[in-house]
Order: sequence, then structure tokens, then C-alpha cells
Amino acid sequence: MYYCIVNPSARSGKGKEIWDNLEKRFIEKKIEYQVVYTKGPGHATRLASQITEKIADDKKKGHELPKKIVVMGGDGTLNEAINGIKDFDNTLLGYIPIGSSNDFARDLDYPKNIDDLLNRIVEGKVRRHLDLGKLTYNAMSRDMSRLHDEHILNTRLFDVSSGIGFDAAVCEEALSSGTKNFFNKIGLGKLTYGTIAIKQLLGAEKIPCEVKFADGNTVKLDHFIVITAMIHHYEGGGFKFAPKADLTDGLFDICMAGNLGRFKMLGALPFVFFGHHYWIRGIDHYLTDKITIKTDKPMWVHTDGEVSVKSDNITLECLRKKLQLMS
Repeated sequence: MYYCIVNPSARSGKGKEIWDNLEKRFIEKKIEYQVVYTKGPGHATRLASQITEKIADDKKKGHELPKKIVVMGGDGTLNEAINGIKDFDNTLLGYIPIGSSNDFARDLDYPKNIDDLLNRIVEGKVRRHLDLGKLTYNAMSRDMSRLHDEHILNTRLFDVSSGIGFDAAVCEEALSSGTKNFFNKIGLGKLTYGTIAIKQLLGAEKIPCEVKFADGNTVKLDHFIVITAMIHHYEGGGFKFAPKADLTDGLFDICMAGNLGRFKMLGALPFVFFGHHYWIRGIDHYLTDKITIKTDKPMWVHTDGEVSVKSDNITLECLRKKLQLMS
């Protein structure tokens, strides 16, 4: 049995043809499946939770395991589904990227021919195990994003990256931006984040912060622009924040930009896009499996581009090879 979670609005609704092709394969091979179309923020999480919440009972009854879930959408839909999974050891995930940024898929060497990707999913075999991250809000403000879940939990999982400050502010604006909708309609959705990034950098506040690493070392910045914990190489529609990231080592690549002017950071953006930014003074790289960030003022926080609430105290932990992927 395959459980399919499909975001019908991803890439301005152009994914229906791909879903029709996958459904055709299920029918030809006489594979049972169920499909549900997401209806708004948080729906994919609830669906994945319902699918996986009775795995313990399924074990006792001898039902088919692992549960096979196929997610069709963008990075946000995938993030929501992952946050609903109750038992990762007995869940096998397939992902068909049809979003505007698709940062999760960039590192995975997906076949260019969509038919080859669909065939992989239909085979239903484990192809790789990937790290996941866990965000814990140690504190939350009352500021909610323009698009947020009805119930905000104090922990969230992520598969690409999680950041506080500039990158999260870009994501928050992009979530309900007319700019994003416009670029998506003309096939240039990737330009959304770059356009909003310039605007956010020019208006960025200078906020002090303290960063504590798993080994006890602490870094203090008089003001920071962004701190992001990367599992994959890219975020924000193709910005290569972590050019040497390993998706399976159980460690975050931390990109920390602070104590540099907004115009210097603006000049650094082209280097970030190509992953050649660590020579710039004020942009630093760290490896760690856990980090706690405290800021003097609540800031937007994102997980895989999804933004719910501001915080001035968060902890990020890397969960090694947590995710079983069949695509």
C-alpha cells in the first residue's frame, strides 16, 4: 500500500500530469494506493501522522511494513510530512519535487527523466538514509508568521536546514509574497528568494547573540545577520550555504554571518550562491551535532523555509541517518 500526499498548488498546479503518470504505474502493477490532496498549512503533517500513528498495532497484527508514503510537492510539503511521521524506523518515504526551490532534491542526483524517478518509487526499496535536524523552541514570542499552523509545537524536524535571522525573514516574507506567485507563474520561481533577500538585507537590524556549541565552546557576536544549520548544501532556492555538507555524517554545517555591515553582506550574496563565501571576514563555518542560539530580541526562525513564530532562544540537534528514502 502506498499513501500519497499531493500538494495540488505546488509549482502553480503543474504537478497533476506527474501524479497521473505515477497513478498509472500503480494501476498497471496492481499496487494499492490512497491519495489525499493537501488543503492548507499543517495538513500534510496531520496526514502523515494518521498514516503512521498505528504502526505499533500494525506490527502486532502482522500488517505490511514499512509504511510507504509518497510526498509530491515542494520543500515545505516535504517538511510538513516529515513532522507528522511517528515511527521513522518503519516508514519509507518517496519524494517527487515539484516546488519552486527544491533544495532537498538538489543534492540527491535525482534522474532528469521524471519517469526514472517514478520507477524508483514504484520499486519501493530503501535507496539511502539521510540525516534530519530537530529544532526546539526554548522560548516563543507572540509574533506569528503570515502563514502558520494552527497549533505550533515547541519542536520541529527539518531535512534541509534551519536558520534564525536574515534567511528566516526572507522565508517568512516569501510564504505569502505576491512576488513569489508572480515568478512561479512565469517559470522563474527561483528568483523569489534572491529578490526578497536584497530587500531584507538592506533593512536588517543589528541584534547581538550568543551561540553555544555541543563541546561547550561559546561564540558571542555584537550583531549577527544569519545563523543557519545546514544538512544539505543549498537553501533559499539554490544558495550554496554549505558547499561541503555531508548528508549522512550526523553533523550540521553551521554558517554564521555576523559583525559585518549589511552592504558587505549584500556584496557577499553572489559568492554564497556559488558556495565561495567563507573567505569573507565575518562569515564563519563550524561543524557540530548540537547548537543553542540566544538573541537579544526575538527573530524569525525557519525549518526548511517554513516559518511559524519568532524566538530568542533555540536549540538545534542533528539526528544521524534518521530518514529512509526510496527516491
